[in-house]
Amino acid sequence: MARVTVRNLYKSFGPVEVIHGVDVDIEDGAFVVLVGPSGCGKSTLLRMIAGLEAVTAGTVQIGERVVNNLPPADRDIAMVFQSYALYPHKTVAANLAFALKLRKIDAATVKERVRKAAEILGLTPYLHRYPRQLSGGQRQRVAMGRAIVRDPQVFLFDEPLSNLDAKLRIQMRIEIKELHQRLRTTTIFVTHDQIEAMTMAETIVVMHDGRIEQVGSPLELYDFPKNVFVASFIGSPAMNLIQGTVRRDGALGVEANGHRLPVGAESRAGDGQAVTYGVRPEHLDLADDGFPARVAVVEPTGSETIVFLRFEETEIVAVFHERHDFKPGQTVHLRPRVDQAHLFDRESGERI
Repeated sequence: MARVTVRNLYKSFGPVEVIHGVDVDIEDGAFVVLVGPSGCGKSTLLRMIAGLEAVTAGTVQIGERVVNNLPPADRDIAMVFQSYALYPHKTVAANLAFALKLRKIDAATVKERVRKAAEILGLTPYLHRYPRQLSGGQRQRVAMGRAIVRDPQVFLFDEPLSNLDAKLRIQMRIEIKELHQRLRTTTIFVTHDQIEAMTMAETIVVMHDGRIEQVGSPLELYDFPKNVFVASFIGSPAMNLIQGTVRRDGALGVEANGHRLPVGAESRAGDGQAVTYGVRPEHLDLADDGFPARVAVVEPTGSETIVFLRFEETEIVAVFHERHDFKPGQTVHLRPRVDQAHLFDRESGERI
């Protein structure tokens, strides 16, 4: 296991700069998820840590070594990709053992490491099968097993669950998290799926346009997003964002679409300040004194009811754990929970 430290890291492809001075500290034994939309630079950052992309400027340190100029094989890392990349003509056991044999590790050690990895991942009954005889989840476990047998200082996962169906993704999320809890090897996991990030990570690094927007625990990012981008990206359904103006005449609130939305008394926003008012769908309650919104679409899921509405010209979403018989076109009144409301400066997007 090892600490990973990234300092002032830049990456350019010709004249195009895609990573802009990134700094990240990943503690020894941590499970860190890099998350962001497609094209934000998360996979490029992971590949620079792995040595698969050259560093334009800055440093990557694994343990006590700066590894900028080391080839991937000498960085003591193991990577699991989106594609399983298994050898179709080799058995599961041979796939697991291949990298160790290339390093000329003795046969007894290879056999023992393969046995342990197969036991950890529940692959023991499949060691003599070929990849074509396995399910997608079993193939991904073999790919993970190839990483485990190397006993690396750092595991790197590049969107490994993207090719799996929804039920299998949930199962594999649990298995990867349990694996980390058992091995406590430093793990960096890349995904564009914020649900994967929220459910798996100890620490989340949110990236956007080659920069880091916020670093923190899943609940920190959920409860205290630093800016509008993080607020809209973390959470499903996404946070409602309503444009308005702070009013301090009488009860403190935000005037939006001709209605006054409640704000906590401790807010630092100034009178007349243009803001973005944020409230999560589950923090909207039905109330006679709330603002009016017209029902557009209702999605009952069984455990909750997701309702898409229009507050004048603003599209919003509400989530209710109770069952309601809403009809399209119906007007309901919603009141945000004042202690769960968020304010962001409209111009900068930063949290107030």
